[in-house]
Amino acid sequence: MPRAFISGCLGVALERDEKAFLRDADPWGLIVFKRNVASQERLLALTSEFRDAVGRADAPVFVDQEGGRVQRLGPPHWRAYPAAALFEKAGDGQGGARAAWLSARLIAHDLRAAGIDVNCAPVLDVADEATHAVIGTRAFSHSPDATARLARAYAEGLVAGAVAPVLKHIPGHGRARADSHLELPKVDASLDALRQRDFAPFAMLRDISMAMSAHLVFTAIDPESPATTSAKVVSEIMRGEIGYDGLIISDDLSMKALSGTFAEKTRAVFAAGLDVALHCNGDRTEGAPVAANAPVLAGRSLERAERGLAATRRAPEPLDVEAAAAE
Repeated sequence: MPRAFISGCLGVALERDEKAFLRDADPWGLIVFKRNVASQERLLALTSEFRDAVGRADAPVFVDQEGGRVQRLGPPHWRAYPAAALFEKAGDGQGGARAAWLSARLIAHDLRAAGIDVNCAPVLDVADEATHAVIGTRAFSHSPDATARLARAYAEGLVAGAVAPVLKHIPGHGRARADSHLELPKVDASLDALRQRDFAPFAMLRDISMAMSAHLVFTAIDPESPATTSAKVVSEIMRGEIGYDGLIISDDLSMKALSGTFAEKTRAVFAAGLDVALHCNGDRTEGAPVAANAPVLAGRSLERAERGLAATRRAPEPLDVEAAAAE
């Protein structure tokens, strides 16, 4: 059985020592970034190299392909897709839902052709006037209801294209005033305020089977630990208040919001009750302790992982790419 972590890699092809690391560490999945992307053909070869290395033809490959500024596959080989914030303004007669669905459906078409079957999107973080630019236009709306409605349409577009969605960033990153890539944000809102706005979209989409955690502190719940490593936030809020029983993946362990060694961070993720750890940059001096401290993916977490990948196990629904792009 694979280990409960997702690994990155360094370039557009796997080097011999990377293949050996992946074979021995056996991560559940791979995540790709712009540094790994050259062309559709080369990306398809890279995803095949990963699956060959771990010996699992169905091993999942992840990417962050939201649209807007978070788009790892882009021109000239792929279309540029709109940011989530633009859909609410779309004049499609459905409040932007049709536009969100179409964008996600076309993204899914691109991803499947490159051997990628999981998209770390949509973002369910609810924006406000002071939301940090790290989220910014990645958020669909300032309204929890509109966020949930548009994110649902986006997730359904991915699923129609046989790509599994991953909700971000549970239980909500919209109030953060700092970039968790660089420092640990702290949110001082009351629990009632968080319930009414931040947690609400995740509760409305709790049937979607994978989510990614938020690296920020909610002082009203656990003033010491980020949500990613807080057993209280995971059990009482993610699993309890929100009622989320899907697979929960950590955000990237290399982000500066988390402190400690990589072994300590990995152990803290699993002690908190998350299912899978994510390590993105492909640096094996970091990745080796992540692998060594990640458990085998088994039991309830394995069941959640299989449920999360259900959308990838069937053929994409028919799509007229040119007509969809024109619409």
